[in-house]
Amino acid sequence: MMQISGVSAGAQPAASAQKAQLEKAAKQFEAIFLRQMIGTMRQSGLGEGMLDSSASDQFRDMADARTADSMAEKGSLGIAEMLLRQYTSRTPAAPATSTPAPDKGE
Repeated sequence: MMQISGVSAGAQPAASAQKAQLEKAAKQFEAIFLRQMIGTMRQSGLGEGMLDSSASDQFRDMADARTADSMAEKGSLGIAEMLLRQYTSRTPAAPATSTPAPDKGE
């Protein structure tokens, strides 16, 4: 009788793929949060009347979105990191499994 024990081969790639997806989602959430924050700051009224046109508004919105994406990618506020810590502390770790090999001829 022969037995093989250890972590199943599919568990590690699936766990790292899930972690990568979680990191991507957390960074996207941080970027959305930053876009909203920057947009709210723009609405405060400072600099009103300067270069007012729909084209400049569109360009400013695109620049703000790019700035927010860049800040989120660098982890400037740490929101994505906090979400990852919170999520991983609440999810159980994948248990190591033992898989017995089938008996041959017994």
